Amino acid sequence: MTETPEGAGARASAAPVQAGERIVSLDVLRGFAILGILVMNIQSFSMISAAYLNPTAYGDLTGINRLVWVLSHVFADLKFISIFSMLFGAGIVLFSSRLESRGIAPGALHYRRTLWLLLIGLAHGFCLWYGDILAAYALIALVAYLFWRRSPVALLITGAVVLAFGSLLTWFFGISMSYWPPESVAAMAEFWAPTGEAVAREIAAYTGGWSAQMAQRVPSEIGHLTYVFWTSTAWRAGGMMLVGMGLFKLGVLSAERSKRFYAIGAAVGVAVGLPIVYLGVLRRFADGWSIEYGFFQGAVYNQVGSIFVALAYVLLVMLIVKAAPAGWFSRLLAPVGRMAFTNYLLQTVLCTTLFYGHGFGLFGRMERGAQVVVVLTIWVFEIWLSHVWLARFRFGPAEWLWRSLTYMRPQPMRR
Repeated sequence: MTETPEGAGARASAAPVQAGERIVSLDVLRGFAILGILVMNIQSFSMISAAYLNPTAYGDLTGINRLVWVLSHVFADLKFISIFSMLFGAGIVLFSSRLESRGIAPGALHYRRTLWLLLIGLAHGFCLWYGDILAAYALIALVAYLFWRRSPVALLITGAVVLAFGSLLTWFFGISMSYWPPESVAAMAEFWAPTGEAVAREIAAYTGGWSAQMAQRVPSEIGHLTYVFWTSTAWRAGGMMLVGMGLFKLGVLSAERSKRFYAIGAAVGVAVGLPIVYLGVLRRFADGWSIEYGFFQGAVYNQVGSIFVALAYVLLVMLIVKAAPAGWFSRLLAPVGRMAFTNYLLQTVLCTTLFYGHGFGLFGRMERGAQVVVVLTIWVFEIWLSHVWLARFRFGPAEWLWRSLTYMRPQPMRR
């Protein structure tokens, strides 16, 4: 088909969203989510991989350390990554609909944007930190884009089905363990509760140089992009992306609904979600953190309950923004959200420098109570940096790079 002059002009107008076009509520929610994610990620940065899912696998779990783990699990684990997944889904709708409103077919730009994110995520995961989520998001976005024109109700129902399938899959793995080959059970048990030799090997790798880290990190990242992706991440993040698309289309994520809607929704989410999550904590401790229950059936409580808690957080943030669009909460977090990509990568740089061998080498030496101090310090630094940077520049460094690669031309940086 021959392109019309009008179509060519519209295509030439493809460009990133400008500051005046931004939806403040989304920026505030991104800022809230990117800071909250560190509450959980700090455990992966500072402790052996098994300790993230099984707190009895490494470190002290009494007193303040036990309290920190319980609070972080109940209020943070899967909650902030769920919010980020919803925001990613909303971003697909926002990006595509704005391009389409200018007469530009969004497909090619979406897939170019997504493939660049995949490459950045792979570099992040393989070269810096195995806990990367960007590559997984990019893989899911290749499919999620196909749903962006669906109705809000269809998106919410489809998202709920995908989430339910993920939880059912986790439950099924747990009840089927007695039928697994013995070598598969042994391999899973080694991950869940590693031997002293395995713990020492992981600590030595991450407190060593970059090449020593790679020997440990590469297999872990491959595992995240294969087994973990297909058994967990794809369903969880994919389902929440579809939910985010639906909520954005309903005006929920742009603070367009009534204060009553947000207040009641947040209260219901907390009232339903928190008891389910906490019940899961009690059941796992009562079970003694066995792999058969702790890794699978016991995890379903948080998988289900965290959806309600994450939605409650979203609605509460929207309520605050709606009540005071230019209030201190919005002014504090919106710049952090506008630089969420940069801040996410910066958390990796700061934490690997603190904990890995190319930096201060504190990996495996810091208990959960002390990790709280690191989290709070990074929060303060990233809030300060985001405000200072955006006073001078249009985008964060990572945002500028991603946009420039997406549109295949350098974007204006200075204000």
